[in-house]
Amino acid sequence: MEIILKQDVQKLGFKDDVVTVKPGYGRNYLIPQGLAVLATPSAKKVLAENLKQRAHKEAKLIADANAIAEALKAIEIKIAVKAGGEKLFGSVTNQDLAEVFAKNGQQIDKKYIASGVIKRLGKYSATIRLHRDVIFAVDYEVIAEQE
Repeated sequence: MEIILKQDVQKLGFKDDVVTVKPGYGRNYLIPQGLAVLATPSAKKVLAENLKQRAHKEAKLIADANAIAEALKAIEIKIAVKAGGEKLFGSVTNQDLAEVFAKNGQQIDKKYIASGVIKRLGKYSATIRLHRDVIFAVDYEVIAEQE
């Protein structure tokens, strides 16, 4: 079953992608939730026209995303947390990274950050997706909080 995604769906595709899914997944989940529409020939024509009109706007979005990416790469990130030895009391998540970026003036939603759950001190890397074409890695360090 071919469908056109109306929103980004993790592990499936991005908005306006034409993807093939199993009929039950499309009919029972994606279409009723408003995440997709059936890819009929007329819907494909409308999509092609919309994509053609949106092409020049997309170039500006990519340029802005690349500028934000360069600004984020320049930031040296150190997250201080309470720790006992090498283990943390709690964990460091995507939300903690989003808060660090917010303190540095860049609003990044936590759902666009992929770092996993960190439970030990050390150096780590997080993948950030600002745009479907702008995905980059940011290195950060988890250090023990000084008392």
